[in-house]
Amino acid sequence: MIRTQFNQEVPVMARFRITCTIHSEDHERIAEVGCDDGSRFTESEAIARIENQGDEFVVDRPQGHTAKVIVEKTKEGRKFLKTEADGEKPNNLLSLPTCKKHVETPPPPRVVVPARSHGVRW
Repeated sequence: MIRTQFNQEVPVMARFRITCTIHSEDHERIAEVGCDDGSRFTESEAIARIENQGDEFVVDRPQGHTAKVIVEKTKEGRKFLKTEADGEKPNNLLSLPTCKKHVETPPPPRVVVPARSHGVRW
């Protein structure tokens, strides 16, 4: 198991079904992907999992097909996510809905009970 930026434990060598995305500020690339199991990955985390751990990311098509997500490079050498060409329009990743904002659940409040040895009378 490894931990993502959002402090989620996810298995190594897994298959993730991407169901939503969050675009970068300039809307030119994907900043995060969200999966059907609730896990979320930044673009760089997803790229690292594909390249280094052999994980697989896929996108379901409405027609029942599955498109595999791969890593490509721009002319400048920057890596990005895209789906393998399947001849279908619109683009598989870019046509996914926007993920709901990730909300960190705060830890439960701690209850501190002073020890009797600290002179507290009960």
